[in-house]
Amino acid sequence: MDSQYITGLILAGGRGSRMGHVDKGLQPFRGEPMVAHAMRKLAAQTGSLAINANQNPDQYAQFGVPVWADDLQGFEGPLAGLETGLRRCATPLLVTAPCDSPFLPDDLVQRLHQAMTGQGADLALAETLEPDDDGAARVQPHPVFALMRTSVLPHLSAYLAEGGRRMDGWYPRIKVARVRFADADAFRNINTLRELQQFEQDPP
Repeated sequence: MDSQYITGLILAGGRGSRMGHVDKGLQPFRGEPMVAHAMRKLAAQTGSLAINANQNPDQYAQFGVPVWADDLQGFEGPLAGLETGLRRCATPLLVTAPCDSPFLPDDLVQRLHQAMTGQGADLALAETLEPDDDGAARVQPHPVFALMRTSVLPHLSAYLAEGGRRMDGWYPRIKVARVRFADADAFRNINTLRELQQFEQDPP
């Protein structure tokens, strides 16, 4: 795998409503903005980085990478950010991760790439096993942690134009590979101020 052919996109385009309508990526976490942790993890696995953000573009620009706002107006969700990233990506592959997941795996891109190429897929996403309420294990997909070919853009754009917004709603249009990761905590996202304070001291 040659990481120079892969652009990493940090998804930071949400409203942060579950965290009191603050910009989650810019919240302090272990001495620096939360987005910096995700950026550092993804930068080590890709050739270049960009941030998808719909608020505070000047603050995000201080991280020294391109900042792309959604082309779709109105905070239409992660798929809007993904479409924007695919339109601007200068490499044949794009990998995404959310700004509120500072623990993402060091081998995320390598394993997604291996599955995508090995299965001849258009997109590869991470999944883990999570306990149900009754203690049984269930498969939990993580579609915001995904590697894809930029050639999927027309399929995604068509889905969005039809009003679709579910992260996995457009998957029937493409070939998808799923990669099982053992460490579910690596995909833990920090949604609330309480979680931010909790993980400030203790790992998930």
